[in-house]
Amino acid sequence: MDGKVDNSINQGTSPYVFRLNGQNHHKIGSLLPPIGEQPRFTQLYIYDTENEVENRMNTLRNNGRQPNVDLEIVENLSKMFDECNELTKVFRMARERFQQTDLQLVRLRLIGSRAKDGRQYNLPTKLEVTALIVGSSDNEKGHRDVIIEHRSEDLKRISELHPSFIAMQYPILFTNGEDGYRTDIPHADVDGSTKRTRRYVSIRENYAFRFQQRLQESKTRFKLGRLNQQFQVDAFTCLQESWLDWVRENQKKIRKEILKGLEDVVSRGDDMPASIGQHVIFPSSFTGSPRLLIQNYHDALAICRWAGPPDIFITFTCNPNWDEIVQYLSIIPSQQPEDRPDIIARVFKIKLDELMCDLTERGHFGQTKAGIKHII
Repeated sequence: MDGKVDNSINQGTSPYVFRLNGQNHHKIGSLLPPIGEQPRFTQLYIYDTENEVENRMNTLRNNGRQPNVDLEIVENLSKMFDECNELTKVFRMARERFQQTDLQLVRLRLIGSRAKDGRQYNLPTKLEVTALIVGSSDNEKGHRDVIIEHRSEDLKRISELHPSFIAMQYPILFTNGEDGYRTDIPHADVDGSTKRTRRYVSIRENYAFRFQQRLQESKTRFKLGRLNQQFQVDAFTCLQESWLDWVRENQKKIRKEILKGLEDVVSRGDDMPASIGQHVIFPSSFTGSPRLLIQNYHDALAICRWAGPPDIFITFTCNPNWDEIVQYLSIIPSQQPEDRPDIIARVFKIKLDELMCDLTERGHFGQTKAGIKHII
């Protein structure tokens, strides 16, 4: 993961929070480290595998921290990935190729398009996820394929729409190297009589499905604590990136009334319009955008102009010790409220809606003439 992680927020005694600033993206290096440098990440599966466990421990030491990690656990995890994870087997296959000959360059291609049906969650195979490229010739590849060079100092970015995007970042969560989100996953009722405007599952629907806790499924993700928070933030940034890409590529479909003001300024003789507007205009439906904030502000003024000044202002906060939250967290032992921000947000939303129902429908303070609900 290549992003600016803000650790200053965790200097106090408050619960742990994973905060990421700026743009988040995942990068991958070459198969072998540059000459004179230590192997890192996937390079550990290929380079000096006789001392692989020790090299993994040295990676943590290079970050300025003393690894408080059990050596036996690291060895067992490595053996488990060798037996179960298809992505690990691919890098081991590249290692065997390097051991056989050093005369030809070998590159690895992570295939972005799968031939199987997106509704079939069968485990992937090496032939489906990767291909070895021997020599310097470049085979035909898809626009989301990732070519891992033999030895290079440059990092390559992996698209958030690549099926192995999440599996390579969180191998403990995706033990078998199974696919994450794919753009060709059809809706379950796509062949039914109900007409849909979209035929395929969106990235938002995919992560919303994965983040649900189910009794018949494994509880591994919910026992990972801070890593679970990082996974949720990582997934949310993927969703935001996808949404921003759509906004950037569909500017003609967005109502851009704000540009009328720019035309008026230019017509008055201002020769520096770049200081006034932006090249990419956000729609008012984008959460957190200036247009949404201005729209909410204008809506509030319009209601006050019609109904008069407000009579009551309520700040509604969340208590992690609410009975509903404590009861749900008790399903999985040793969970803390900060480990499950999804449960906190869900219970808070339910209680907020119930409060608004008390004020508007049940008339707790009498008949309501107008109401404004802003969730911050």
